[in-house]
Parts: sequence; structure tokens; C-alpha cells
Amino acid sequence: MKKYAYGWITLAFFTISIALHWGFGWFAYVNEAHDHGQTPQLTPDIVEMGRDTFENWQSEFLQLIWQVVGLAYFLYVGSPSSKENDDRMEAKIDALLELVDRERGAALIEEIDASHLRRHGHATIHLDPPYEARKPADA
Repeated sequence: MKKYAYGWITLAFFTISIALHWGFGWFAYVNEAHDHGQTPQLTPDIVEMGRDTFENWQSEFLQLIWQVVGLAYFLYVGSPSSKENDDRMEAKIDALLELVDRERGAALIEEIDASHLRRHGHATIHLDPPYEARKPADA
């Protein structure tokens, strides 16, 4: 529960705001119907409130959701450029650890990877061809 607290709080805010939006909309519809000497009916109000809600949803929530979820996805999960700098730095640090003491460095890297739930070292480097293939033959 605590792990998803932000999600639960967001859901609560959303539920409360949509309930208040529809509730106040109903009261405004009833007042408007009385001003025109008509009896309020639920079906026309549901259609009007649904339309208004969807317009608001399109203009605000979908844009925001796309920006937050889309950017989070592309920056964290899908974008090669979002990982290159961190992975490059991590690869350099790993190389330094192994350079100082190969056995102890490799063991330390494995221990750190295990404690941080990392499997098999770094993410794939985004080069075409790989760096090793670009090295001169006499190097």
C-alpha cells in the first residue's frame, strides 16, 4: 500500500474532483431548468456533462498523461539517449575498479550489481558498429 501511495492519492483526487464536477454540474442544470420553467431530466444532463467532461479530459488530462507517462517511458525505458550517459559513466567506473585490482574489482562490481538488482553488467551501448569493432587492428 505504501509503495503505491502516490497512485492512491492521485486516484482519490481524481475521484473527488470528478464527483464534485458532476455534482455541481447537476445543481447548475437543475437551477437552469427551473429558471426556464422546465422539469430537470437526468438523461439530457448526463449527455451534457459527459460531453463537458470529455472535452475537459481531452484538453487537460490526456495531454498531461501523455506528457508524464510518455516522457517517463521514453526517458527511462525506451530512449537510448537517456541511458547512454549513466551507462557510460558506470562502465568507466567498472573499468577503473578492474584496473586497480582485477579480481577484487570484479568481485566488488558483482556485489554492487547484486545489491542493486542489476543483471549482467551494463545496458547495450548504442553504437553501430560496437566500439570493439571500431578499434584499429594494431591497437
